[in-house]
Amino acid sequence: MRNEVRFSGFGGQGIILSAVILGRAAVMYDNKYAVQTQVYGPEARGGASMSALIIDDAPILYPKVATPDIYVIMSQEGFEKYGGDAVDPAVMLVDTTLVHSRPKCTCFEIPATREAKETLGRDIVANIVMLGALVASTRVVSEAALEKAILDSVPKGTEALNIRAMKKGIELAKGLNTP
Repeated sequence: MRNEVRFSGFGGQGIILSAVILGRAAVMYDNKYAVQTQVYGPEARGGASMSALIIDDAPILYPKVATPDIYVIMSQEGFEKYGGDAVDPAVMLVDTTLVHSRPKCTCFEIPATREAKETLGRDIVANIVMLGALVASTRVVSEAALEKAILDSVPKGTEALNIRAMKKGIELAKGLNTP
């Protein structure tokens, strides 16, 4: 099963880290193949950022995402630049705190930044909330693989916060009656 995933938002939201964590979960813990690419503006923070990831059960011969079937969009500019052309059968998760437009495909609305700030006390983990929601709604990797990859990837001392963020995302997605 092949999945092409496009993450987009603005610099500083952890867009590239999200793709790296998901790729690590696929390769290290779910015995799949993955390749990740990234694009970001010259700004360190605030500019549009995009990272793409291919996950497949078979070796990946070409690393470019041609037609994403899964989008994770965390800013309005990210939607306009990297997600506005999404159509069925693609699935898009949008951070409703920061994305006001909606796609012409299946859309899961996740208030990731709001929940990260209000429930977890740190908006910096909104990307991890989105990863939890992504895995719960698409099963692109297993929840166990994602948890292990998060623990491998986040700064020491933030592990518990990040796992709570992942679980919050899973809870939010399950509230949407996703598969």
